[in-house]
Amino acid sequence: MTKKKILMVDDDPAVTDYMRLKLEKDYEVLVTNAPSRVLQIARQQQPALILCDIDMPDMDGGDVCRALSDDRETRHIPFAYLTSIVSADEAQAMENKFGGQHGISKHASIEESLARIKAIIG
Repeated sequence: MTKKKILMVDDDPAVTDYMRLKLEKDYEVLVTNAPSRVLQIARQQQPALILCDIDMPDMDGGDVCRALSDDRETRHIPFAYLTSIVSADEAQAMENKFGGQHGISKHASIEESLARIKAIIG
């Protein structure tokens, strides 16, 4: 059975390395630490989900989200913010929505993160 692809973008390699280790049992995890590359990778790979940090230099998560939603080849791909700005409890209180988008707190347990991902992409 082919694993669904997740594209993860975060300017901090420690975050992407950790999340890749936790998610690769269930998903094929593609990673970039360069937000400017997300659109190109998403067009080529057509992942089932894009997980994107909010707070990044040069191109923040909102910029990435807009670029993806403005492109006809990527606008259909589910998108979720991955952020340390809010705690796991705050994310739940916000119904895991940040700025109208799905969201996952970096402070959430891996079990919670996997449950959110499965809720988004099945």
